[in-house]
Amino acid sequence: MSTYTPIATQTLTSAVSSLVFAGIPQNYTDLILVSNAIGGSDLDIYGQLNSDTGNNYAFTSFYGSGSGNAISGQTSNFNLFGAARFQTGGSISTLYINSYSNSTTNKTMLTRINNSSYTMLWSNLWRSNAPVTSITLLVLSSTISAGSTFTLYGIQAGTPKATGGLVTNDGTYYYHTFLQSGIFTPSQALTVDYLVVAGGGGGGGGFRSGAGGAGGLRSTVTATGGGGTLESTLSLNAQNYPITIGAGGSGSLNANGFSGSNSVFGSITATGGGYGGGNWDSGNAGGSGGSGGGGIGSSSTGGAGGARTASPVQGFNGGSGYSGGLQCGGGGGGAGAIGQNGGSGGTDGDGGAGVQITAFATPTNTGVNSGYYAGGGGGGNYGSGNITIGGLGGGGAGGSGDNPYQNGVFGTANTGGGAGGASGNDRRGGNGGSGIVIVRYAI
Repeated sequence: MSTYTPIATQTLTSAVSSLVFAGIPQNYTDLILVSNAIGGSDLDIYGQLNSDTGNNYAFTSFYGSGSGNAISGQTSNFNLFGAARFQTGGSISTLYINSYSNSTTNKTMLTRINNSSYTMLWSNLWRSNAPVTSITLLVLSSTISAGSTFTLYGIQAGTPKATGGLVTNDGTYYYHTFLQSGIFTPSQALTVDYLVVAGGGGGGGGFRSGAGGAGGLRSTVTATGGGGTLESTLSLNAQNYPITIGAGGSGSLNANGFSGSNSVFGSITATGGGYGGGNWDSGNAGGSGGSGGGGIGSSSTGGAGGARTASPVQGFNGGSGYSGGLQCGGGGGGAGAIGQNGGSGGTDGDGGAGVQITAFATPTNTGVNSGYYAGGGGGGNYGSGNITIGGLGGGGAGGSGDNPYQNGVFGTANTGGGAGGASGNDRRGGNGGSGIVIVRYAI
């Protein structure tokens, strides 16, 4: 299996006699340059590597048509012959550069072109062991017309070094993304980075309930949950490693929610988020966990915020519920920030923010809010005009309103987001979002 990754594209807006692809990254196996070149006549486009203008190039060309064929060659030339070709109506050429980044062998190249009249093939050699870092295309006695396009691709040949989950790569790493439980199986010894996020806590039910805390988050890159020290990479053998994706905790009706479930990758366990406090005037506190859940709001005794109890730290504490009139439940803690305390007048109670890890989110198309995971839920809130938001990273908003009352909003699946608390009697807290596990290793 080979993966093509676009490196750069140039579309000409005016005629030029040369163009350059510089700063070519060195993390691919081979390069392919696809040219759709337009010109006023049928002419060759030549090439030079790393701006080398010495007589260090050799070529053999092959030409065939319905009326004949020809072979020619040269052992010493100042450029690549037939790096591309242009015609009046445009001509697509493909230049392959094999093992371009190695520093121990000369570089070999192959260019091909097909059209309705003939087929041409050029085999080129650059007598240099230097890795290819730039490609210059040029014509000797004409110009390449506006509208011509040139795209450079990197090729990563080979297959992943493990199985399990949804496999993607960005040219530097393979990523195995688990949205549900499975098995990660390396085919050789590997050193891996990981992101492990547990299920978020469920929201409390009933008047002004507390929100669920986010699932615990453990990561080896960018940041880990709770402001802790980055986790260490794992050294794995060629064997099965079970993956458990923690479910989000269920929300409740007029009662405490339920805590989220743990996510597990080998020896790494992320702890489920704490539940939100429910059952109005009970003074119920939020549950403890990876991040703590929010306490219930009350006319007499507000519930305390739940504590982060996982070791190592994986999130933050939940907020306490407000005690007095116009109550608001506490927000759930997030992987990146504490949940806000509920306030008077239906204020505060927002969920704590999660952690943004684009290094995992971008190549796997996971996370939310530009790559956040594990946001806390928003507390149940009083008053139709008061809105309590979930934390960045999949936290569900709190129910708001006095009559009609509202349920808490669910945490987002596969983010570990905590759920929102309910706003009134006979309303449910939301369910927490399920967790996720991502494993990556170098290509």
